[in-house]
Order: sequence, then C-alpha cells, then structure tokens
Amino acid sequence: MREFWKQVHSPRNLIVFDAAARLGSFTRAAEELNMQQPSVSAAIKQLEEALNVKLFIRGHRKVDLTVAGTRLFSDISKALNDIDTSVQAVRQMGRDEHITLNSSSAFSYYWMMPRLADLHEKHPDIDLRLQISDREPDLEKENISLGIRIGDGNWPNTHAARLADELIFPVASPHVMMAARNLRSIPNLMQERLIHLEEPIRERPTWSHWFDHHRIRGRNITAGLRLNDYALVLQAAMSGEGFAFGWEHVVRHLIDSGLLVGREDWAWRTGRGVYLIWSKNTPLLPHAEQVRDWIISQADSQKK
Repeated sequence: MREFWKQVHSPRNLIVFDAAARLGSFTRAAEELNMQQPSVSAAIKQLEEALNVKLFIRGHRKVDLTVAGTRLFSDISKALNDIDTSVQAVRQMGRDEHITLNSSSAFSYYWMMPRLADLHEKHPDIDLRLQISDREPDLEKENISLGIRIGDGNWPNTHAARLADELIFPVASPHVMMAARNLRSIPNLMQERLIHLEEPIRERPTWSHWFDHHRIRGRNITAGLRLNDYALVLQAAMSGEGFAFGWEHVVRHLIDSGLLVGREDWAWRTGRGVYLIWSKNTPLLPHAEQVRDWIISQADSQKK
C-alpha cells in the first residue's frame, strides 16, 4: 500500500482522473468536483509524472484517453463504483437494519396484511415496517427502502416494477349488491348510494371520471358518503354503506373472501399502473431486495 501511495502520489488524483476520463473534459471534471480547472490539470499532470506515462491527448475543447489512460480508467472506474456501492450499503446499515415499505393505508391493510404470514415464513429474519402515508414521500431523504405508487412508472431517480394495471369497478357488500334495484345498465348505478374518496393530497379518479369513461356525462354526482382515506371507503362498503370504487389489486382478496362483490364487467382500465419503486441512487440492502422480489412474485401470482 505504501508503494501504491508513492506511485500515484495521492488517491485524490485518481478521483480527478476518473472524472476527467468519464466526462472527456478537464473543465467539466472541475465543475463536477467543485474544483478550479487549473487544479484538475495539475492533478492529472502530477499523476502522469508519478506513473511516467501520458494519460490524455489534450485537445482544444476536449481530452481523449491514450491507450494507457484507457487501461487505467477501465480499472479505476470499476474500483470506484465498487467502493461507492459498499459505502452506500454500509451507510444505510449504520442507520438501521429494518426495511420500510411506504404505501397507502388500503394497500397495507388489504394487500400486505393477508400475505405477511407468507413473507415471515419465507424470510423470518426480515424486520419489515409498513409506513402509511397520505402523500408520496422522497425515498432517499426519508430513508425509505420501498414504496407503492400509482402512475405511469416514471418518477425521477427511481426504479419501478409494475405490479398490476390500474383497474377500477364498483364494489359493494353482498347484501347491498343484492338489494340494488336495477343494475342492468351503468346509469342506474346513479340511483344507488355512492361512497366517495376525497384524498387531501394525492389525486385519485372520482365517480365522475368513472361515469365519464363510460360516456355518461353532464350528471351531478355528488350525493353519498365522503371519506378521505381509501381504507375507510372499503370498510364503509363492507359495512353496507353503499357502492365504492374497487381498485382491483386491493379488493381482489376481499372479493375472494366474500366480503365484497364487484361489477367487474364494468371495469375501467385507466392506462396507468400500480408500481413498486425503489431508489436508483441508494443500493438496496439484501433484505430489501428479498422483500422487493417477494412482492413482485406475489403480484405475479395474483395475475394468473
């Protein structure tokens, strides 16, 4: 290690070299490293003198690697990436060993809870914490391992695995569904008591959107029960308070258990999806990877 130190003069020079080689510019390397351009040039020159070899061919607006520079960059970039991955993983381990899954209350109650026994059986050593939120927090800033989102799958600096299509249809308790006067056509649903979801932060489709999709427009759809949490909406539906929106990925277990009945022939496929997300910038711990893979496998089995 002492000989290595003599050969490169300073490990800092290797970091400067990596940035200049990756960006093809001393100026851009200086900007990335928050240095002055002459300091970058001096560090590269110092490294070249220590190694007794030219690493760059200097041009007017850019620099190109020599054969020796290409060889060194290949090894240095891999080594620095490995170090960065290790540092990020150790940093996260230093914070806490538990795995956090952020989602809505309904997903936690009605999708995760019925499956937790299977997770514990397969991975008994995982400390999973379900975090309920009425907003969509920043995974990195709040040290959240995994999250559930509904959208198009495009979130900045985020990996996304599609768990299900967003599929919505009316649901009600078996008693309410049986007692409904006439549900041979969609407009007749307006005569029934509707349960509305009004989340304060996240935008969600409404009954008006659902009827509009079925080309039923210009109607005043406001009467009924209004709640600001989807778990409460489903609880109200199971208690016989009326018809609710049924997001298929959440209500499937309730329908299979006989707690709700759905008009799946009136389903609206919105084009969006339900996604499991995790950060692109912070490597997942091994336990988080296991939870991620387990959730994806559970979603795949529900599709079959």
